[in-house]
Amino acid sequence: MPPLNTSCPSPSPFLLVGIPGLEHLHVWIGIPFCSMYVVAVVGNVTILAVVRAERSLHEPMCLFLCMLSATDLVLSTATLPRMLCLFWLGARAIALDACLAQMFFIHSFTALESGFFLAMAVDRYVAICHPLRHTTMLTPARIALMGVVVVVRGVAFFSPHPILLKQLPYCGTRMIAHTYCEFMAVVKLACVDTGATKRYSLSMATIVGSCDAVLIAVSYAFILCSVFHLPSREARFKALGTCGSHVCVILVFYSTAGFSIFTHRFGKNIPAHIHIFIANMYLLVPPFLNPIVYGVRPKKIREHVLKALSVKVA
Repeated sequence: MPPLNTSCPSPSPFLLVGIPGLEHLHVWIGIPFCSMYVVAVVGNVTILAVVRAERSLHEPMCLFLCMLSATDLVLSTATLPRMLCLFWLGARAIALDACLAQMFFIHSFTALESGFFLAMAVDRYVAICHPLRHTTMLTPARIALMGVVVVVRGVAFFSPHPILLKQLPYCGTRMIAHTYCEFMAVVKLACVDTGATKRYSLSMATIVGSCDAVLIAVSYAFILCSVFHLPSREARFKALGTCGSHVCVILVFYSTAGFSIFTHRFGKNIPAHIHIFIANMYLLVPPFLNPIVYGVRPKKIREHVLKALSVKVA
């Protein structure tokens, strides 16, 4: 009698659709996405290497920038290479475990991105509003503690997502109407009631995002008040220019992420291709812009980057 095969069959893979309605443009959409990814990787790796090599850059802003750069590298790498395989090679199938792993990195590191934006806003507030106490308030130990808190919060709040989905049964279609394994796109495929699971996900995203956004807004409001009291007009313009570019990147991140979150709850009439295209923006644009805004614009970092590239600084 032949031995019985007692192993459990592996579940069927999910199939990523991409951007519904724009499948014929996937090859062309992949070109700017790939360009943004290359810039994000090169820029963030350069920042990490330069700050690590130059001890003079081991200050609060640069340390927070390194945390943000590491987060950007993970966030973009968790999505872009797989997305480009979908766009250019037609590789739609993704195993359940790979899908859940991607989901964990996307949602957890999005929370980390938000947390580090808040940490950098706090750093700017202390540097501008309390310049004489900047180094004593933001010591290396406190910076490390803030980083640990941001990481623990992101992992604790969003690691239940893949665990919850792992327990659900999936029947019928296994087509994920998205370019990556987003929680709400995958949970719709379950053949049981998932109302409580959806509410948990939306509430966590809303609480984390709204709390961070409000605190960032308060920090920059105090900064704005302090800037207008600076005696020098040149100093006021310089501070406004620096903070203005920071605020623009933050607005791009929170506006696109907020649009994606609330579309799941209230945007039933929004076309799927618009929703998914914008949902890609908060994963692509900040990692692309952060090295430029936070790394290239500040003169101190820019000079060290040029020095590292053996370019003579004028």
